[in-house]
Amino acid sequence: MDATLIVIDSDAELARAHVLVDRLMTSNKQADLARLEAQARLIAAYEEAKWPRRPPSPAEIVKYLMEQHGLTRADMVPILGTPSRVSEVLQGKKGFSMTMVQRLRARFRIPAELLLPPPKLPGRRATRRAAA
Repeated sequence: MDATLIVIDSDAELARAHVLVDRLMTSNKQADLARLEAQARLIAAYEEAKWPRRPPSPAEIVKYLMEQHGLTRADMVPILGTPSRVSEVLQGKKGFSMTMVQRLRARFRIPAELLLPPPKLPGRRATRRAAA
């Protein structure tokens, strides 16, 4: 199969690249398999640049767990506090207290690290210079 690689700079080229990959997947030639691997890497690089992955927020994790366990917001009141606190936490407006993290950990048997915000890295502090 005569195929060249497609450098992807747009969604139209991405679609063409997917068609090429589909064609190359049916070939058993060594050169086509090398092109297939290279094109797949180009597709992955474009997609990662355009749609970067991000870890889910603690609120998204709890929403997912609620869905998987068939729980409602009312079911979360004993774990998270008042109905308004449940709402604030699930909307991402408020973070989890350590008590909430412990209760969620016990209820869903998940690591606490999933519910805690990532540690803040030490950064440079802005310094002010006195006007001379």
